[in-house]
Amino acid sequence: MMTLFTEEKDIQGMREAGRLASEVLDHVTPFVKAGISTGELDGICHSYMRDVQKTVPAPLNYQPPGYPPFPAAICTSVNDVICHGIPGNKILKSGDVVNLDITVITADGYYGDTSRMFSIGEPSVLAKRLSQITFECLWLGIAQVKPGARLGDIGHAIQMHAEQAGYSVVREYCGHGIGKVFHQDPQILHYGRPGTGEKLNTGMTFTIEPMINAGRRDIRTMPDQWTVKTKDRSLSAQWEHTLLVTEDGVEVLTWSLGSNLPPDCVKGLNFRPSNSKA
Repeated sequence: MMTLFTEEKDIQGMREAGRLASEVLDHVTPFVKAGISTGELDGICHSYMRDVQKTVPAPLNYQPPGYPPFPAAICTSVNDVICHGIPGNKILKSGDVVNLDITVITADGYYGDTSRMFSIGEPSVLAKRLSQITFECLWLGIAQVKPGARLGDIGHAIQMHAEQAGYSVVREYCGHGIGKVFHQDPQILHYGRPGTGEKLNTGMTFTIEPMINAGRRDIRTMPDQWTVKTKDRSLSAQWEHTLLVTEDGVEVLTWSLGSNLPPDCVKGLNFRPSNSKA
């Protein structure tokens, strides 16, 4: 079932959830450096959600059919991990890149979902370029969002930019509708043909979260049934925002003071950053 919010209280609820999710990333940013473990980062985020925000981490004990419960508050995907990396005793070292994926549930039951890439020390030229191109993919997808546009427009913009850079788009995982349910319709594919797919309507809320590989798009799933890696062990990157389709464009719900500004490739985009004083 798709989320289509028409009531202002629901839109405000989603704005709050998005801001809080992004503020978890703001809070943890100073700690993301060489020598810390992914498990410690999980603990920092979980404590901030529980004790400061009074939110609940959606991933913790999340259990889709056929999966074991996810055992942590956040996902930490390092280097060749595409998504759903489980925090643990992995120590970050200079040259690593890591994606931290945060989803909070507010007291009123709204979900906010966002992720960012972090570089540890001085990453390689390849890692920096992959992260930047993936960030641009996210925003080129966001630039397609407006009433009357099609889901295929989003996927096409992302796929073209990634492939023109020599990278590949993961097909098995995608963005999703979100509201008072974690994952729901529509599925937001990060590849596709323009003018195809479901039409976007004002009030829809969903994520765009491209997963881009430096090598081939093929994946392999680890025995823990959650951690997904590149089959060829190439680097992978991901960025994510939760969005609202507005009457005249798009609102980025997962926006906070620490959010990365849109890249130059979308200069002039008519987007509205939630929770911003700008």
